[in-house]
Amino acid sequence: MVANGFVLVAEFPVSPTKLYRAWLSSKSHAAMSGSPANIDPRPGGKFEAWDGYISGTTLELDEGKRIVQAWRTVEFPEAAADSRLELVFEKSGAGTRLTLTHSGLPKDQVDDYRQGWEDSYFKPMRRYLGRKKS
Repeated sequence: MVANGFVLVAEFPVSPTKLYRAWLSSKSHAAMSGSPANIDPRPGGKFEAWDGYISGTTLELDEGKRIVQAWRTVEFPEAAADSRLELVFEKSGAGTRLTLTHSGLPKDQVDDYRQGWEDSYFKPMRRYLGRKKS
C-alpha cells in the first residue's frame, strides 16, 4: 500500500533507456505530453511541466532504470510538502514497463492525480511513442 498515493503500471513501445531519456529531456517530455516542459536532468535539478502547473526537483537518477522526484502542482495546499514520484523503467518484450509510484499526495487529491497520469501523460505518450518513424 502507498501512503496517500498509488502505483500505476503502463507499457510503451520503446526501450527503457529511450523512455528514461525522453522523460528527462525538456523537448522530448513536451512532445510526449503535448505540453511545455523545462527540465534540468541532473540530481538536484529543477523541473516544470504543463506550463508550470507541475514543478519539483529530481532527487535520484539511475541511468535508464529509475527516476525519483519531489513533485507538486499549483493545486497543492501552500503548507503541503512535496509528494514523491518514483518511475521505474524495465524491459518488457519489445518495449518498456513503466511503474509509477506516486506517494505523499494531499489526501483529497489522490484520485484526481491517479486519473491525471492516465489522461495527461500515459494516453498522449502512447500516441506519441506509438507513431511509426519515417
